Amino acid sequence: MKIAAVISLGLIAMLLSITIGPTHIEPFAAIKAAFGIGDPLHVDIVRDIRLPRTLLAAIIGAGLGASGAALQGFTRNPLAAPGILGFSACAALGAVAALYFGLTSWVPLAALIGAALGATMLLLISGPQKGANTLILAGVGVGALATAITGLLMNMAPNPWALSEIVYWMMGSLKNADMDSIRSCALLTAMGMLCLICIGPDLKTLSLGELTAQSLGVSLGRVQILLVIGVALSVGSGVAAAGSIGFVGLFIPHIVRMWLGADPARLIWQSAIAGAGFLVIADILTRALSGPGTPLYLGILTSLIGVPFFLWLAVKGARA
Repeated sequence: MKIAAVISLGLIAMLLSITIGPTHIEPFAAIKAAFGIGDPLHVDIVRDIRLPRTLLAAIIGAGLGASGAALQGFTRNPLAAPGILGFSACAALGAVAALYFGLTSWVPLAALIGAALGATMLLLISGPQKGANTLILAGVGVGALATAITGLLMNMAPNPWALSEIVYWMMGSLKNADMDSIRSCALLTAMGMLCLICIGPDLKTLSLGELTAQSLGVSLGRVQILLVIGVALSVGSGVAAAGSIGFVGLFIPHIVRMWLGADPARLIWQSAIAGAGFLVIADILTRALSGPGTPLYLGILTSLIGVPFFLWLAVKGARA
């Protein structure tokens, strides 16, 4: 019943997302407009602006939620998240490099290449048999390197316009959502989530400890490779489509764990559903709180929500 409630809330959030805006559209009229029926103005608004944003938010949120749950399950570390292990930073570096050289149309592909290179480095450094602790250390190192190079490119930006483009892109936004970005993001995120769901049963066994799991037949190398590939695809596609959106993969699995239980195998797809609903709600808030000429960026809002939760986890861990 609880997961049904989460799904229902997500669907309600998606419905609200296509109705709320400068031009209010009644829910039933918005549903008809999504199928190309009704007032032509409503059809244009829903199908060209609101529906793409809603779908892209749901896809990206699902990928981030599933990635965070899988990483926390593998590392058995409640602070593990795509951002902390460097996946987001590597994807962002690829996109920033494209913006730095003026290759604006190449930003999505560059972000994916950055995520792929980051995943490759992570696998080469951590090795397939060295376990979760080595993966965390390697991820932090790769992420720090990517962040440093990103800062260097921003420092060397050829003009203020290029720097502003980089800064605004890194704040994360769904304003450029369209059906092409949705198709590519959905395909790559689905591939990534499939990899993560496949290792769900192994993550449940790994909760007993790496040595115990290996004695029960779990291939640590296979799990780690599928984990890195799955997270790289899910996170890289999201960064490519909407820029950097942080903290979703950190706190969504915690909320789901408190509400629906801590089974690592089920937590992945449950966090995907919750992540999709949360990011749709967050995008609604960004539109509602944005003023004329002063847009609130999605990545900023998720960070404002996520940072207090992160600090609460740290304080809670210190008192434990």
